[in-house]
Amino acid sequence: MTALSPIAPSALLWQETVPGGCHWSGLMRRGSALRLTDLDGGANVSALFFNQEEKLERYNMPDSLKAQHTAFLTTGNVLMSDMGRVLCSIIGDELGWHDTVCGLSDANSIREKYGEARYQTHRNAMHRSARDGLLVELGKWGLGKRDLVANANFFSKVVPDADGYLGYVTGHSRAGAALDLRFDMNVLVVLSTAPHPLAPAGAYRPAAVELSAWHAGVAAPDDVCRLHCPQNQRAFTNTDRYFAQ
Repeated sequence: MTALSPIAPSALLWQETVPGGCHWSGLMRRGSALRLTDLDGGANVSALFFNQEEKLERYNMPDSLKAQHTAFLTTGNVLMSDMGRVLCSIIGDELGWHDTVCGLSDANSIREKYGEARYQTHRNAMHRSARDGLLVELGKWGLGKRDLVANANFFSKVVPDADGYLGYVTGHSRAGAALDLRFDMNVLVVLSTAPHPLAPAGAYRPAAVELSAWHAGVAAPDDVCRLHCPQNQRAFTNTDRYFAQ
């Protein structure tokens, strides 16, 4: 994996830090990019993606993995919608592996692993789950439980053992590790920084993540994600036609 280049100050749109265990949502327009940086090490970002113009079109995990012959995401991979278009592309990655199959932590799993800490007693230090955080953000955009489709878990690595059981890889993401997502459509992004569902028990200390948005431009003919495989080329063609004027 190659270290990511600094974002040019002239291209930077905004920056924001999402504390560990919190949640965020926002609109990223076609041609913009978002750098996610693990500030403390050991971060997890559970993410959902929707076509902002028609939110019934959203990230489709099975199609994305099947088309690219992979079980995890890294540079060159795209996150396809259920309409065969490219919602966003991974144009840079310092880790080489991001989980796609393990879903979300929920209130019960968080309580069992870390104990209960409600807002009424702990305020902003409450123990949040990814599922609850994403539902809060989805509600801001008129979405809800039925829109909790299979998600990506950035910064997390999960591998099977000889018997097929999935195991969480501790220490996979170091402080300062980052990945870059370029948005190939106008995309509603919904994020949670709560722990991965397979993260080990112990103290509840989810890591903060910095978001940095900038102008990246649309995918060029020789773009690494476009040329990754024939299926990606077709998905980019579908996307380009969607925006043709």
